[in-house]
Amino acid sequence: MNPSLIFHLNSELLEGPVFDHKENLLYFVSILDYLVFCYNPSTRAILSVKLDSPVSCIFLLHRKRIVVASKNGFFEVDFNTLQKKFSFQIDIANSVRYNDGIKDPEGRFIIGTMGFPEVKDNIGKVFSYSEGKSKVIIKDTTISNGLAFSQDGLSLYFIDTPTKKVAKFAYDMEIGDVSFESYVIEFNGVGSPDGMCMDDEGMLWIAEWGGGCVSRWNPKNGRKMDERKLPCPNVTSCCIDNHLNLYITTAKSSKDDMYGGGLFYIELN
Repeated sequence: MNPSLIFHLNSELLEGPVFDHKENLLYFVSILDYLVFCYNPSTRAILSVKLDSPVSCIFLLHRKRIVVASKNGFFEVDFNTLQKKFSFQIDIANSVRYNDGIKDPEGRFIIGTMGFPEVKDNIGKVFSYSEGKSKVIIKDTTISNGLAFSQDGLSLYFIDTPTKKVAKFAYDMEIGDVSFESYVIEFNGVGSPDGMCMDDEGMLWIAEWGGGCVSRWNPKNGRKMDERKLPCPNVTSCCIDNHLNLYITTAKSSKDDMYGGGLFYIELN
């Protein structure tokens, strides 16, 4: 039941874990090292590819091929060959970088931005990109973080970390637009919500920056259902694997933080 340390490279900021359930592979990034990783749980082999600017999140393609967002654009990375090539860019300001993202059920790329190198209030946006066209679907965010779709795809849950809340948006699958409905979860402790994922029961697992844990919440009533501690305060994101267990990324809080910046695994079942 204790978290297992899977990988530690003394990174400052690990983020964006995504599990490929078909290929049984985990992808994640080290944002400020410009690195994207592919981890094979069966062999414990880890491959990496380096880009030329901060990386933030991963979108699965197929057979060890992904698209990864970097400040200088979106790149297709092939972990069969360890080759990368530029794919596309969205028109964003020089003062921001991409952060968390997700694909919608129709294959659109949904991705948020935040101030970089300095975080500034309300300069972020959440974009939708498909077939060469992009549009803003959420405005005036500060640190765009966790994104998760409901199981029916009709709701999009979203975290703007400084609000310490999870927002629920109605999602129009046909045109890819959102409309705000309500805040469904609020954090009142020391931790702030960062990345998140949804489990097979429709519950949200949320990484707590400053809270040293991942916590499980019911988005229908806003109640906290579970909590799993990590040996470092800044927990950045999480995803579910084929065994319904959790991979968790973390960030360093200080030079004395021995475990921050590590990738962890928690057996829930």
